[in-house]
Amino acid sequence: MGEQGSDAAPGELKKATKAAKAVKKAAAGKTVEKKTVAKKAVAKKAAAEKPKAVWKPESRTALVRRARRIDRELGEVYPYAHPELDFENPFQLLVATVLSAQTTDLRVNQTTPTLFAKYPTPEDLSAANPEEVEEILRPCGFFRAKTKSVTGLSKGLVEQFGGEVPGRLEDLVKLPGVGRKTAFVVLGNAFGRPGITVDTHFQRLVRRWRWTEETEPDKIEAAVGALFPKSDWTDLSHHVIWHGRRMCHARKPACGVCPIAPLCPAYGEGETDPEKAKKLLKYEKGGFPGQRLKPPQAYLDAGGRPAPPLGGVQGK
Repeated sequence: MGEQGSDAAPGELKKATKAAKAVKKAAAGKTVEKKTVAKKAVAKKAAAEKPKAVWKPESRTALVRRARRIDRELGEVYPYAHPELDFENPFQLLVATVLSAQTTDLRVNQTTPTLFAKYPTPEDLSAANPEEVEEILRPCGFFRAKTKSVTGLSKGLVEQFGGEVPGRLEDLVKLPGVGRKTAFVVLGNAFGRPGITVDTHFQRLVRRWRWTEETEPDKIEAAVGALFPKSDWTDLSHHVIWHGRRMCHARKPACGVCPIAPLCPAYGEGETDPEKAKKLLKYEKGGFPGQRLKPPQAYLDAGGRPAPPLGGVQGK
């Protein structure tokens, strides 16, 4: 009997140990689950307590004053703001602006030197072999559609305007691939005729700032244009677009270092801690290169760096 008892004990002990381990594992799983739930609850509470601006309704006069003050503040932050497409004449700017759709100005600037070296005039580009143009424009994306647009607008310039880029909105928008946004870029920066460029950055920021609730580009253009003197429109466009690219990003704006935070109804949508916000900046003075290979001298004098050519090293 004694020997049988001693044989049975190890088996029972093994089962007991296994059961204990199972209980311990289950308890550990519940502990992890509780910790996960607790972390989510803390995160949810922190998000709910995140500081957000309490913005009171304002009069039309107050809106105009605030909007103009924002523009002045941004003008001090980006005194060298300029179109970020390389160009030497209206034709180059027109083509570059059409190519910039759904890609970066940097990528366009890295691509157009080859294009303009081979096809320097509307006459040259209108008579180009589409396959050769497509190969040059491949880095810009949607290269087949863009080839049709730039060769088509070149033919339009030759046939309708004697190979010259017209300086009127109603003429520019007749060209293939040229809408109001593109036309205003050309008018404002190649002809010195004021215009508002409503790109994705501009749309996002003016709605964040509650300058307008409109969502259609032409209505945004009209609403914002009414807040400023016409002479300010081109520089205003540069200031807003530069701020959108460098600081007031779509997903996580750098609220904690934003110079217009006291004027912004959307303060708190992004990172409010100054140290963390600094890490979100895409800013020339932080050592980042700009979009242009050949930027204006004022930009270089302010510490800005030119972008590298295609195949070059982008840097920090």
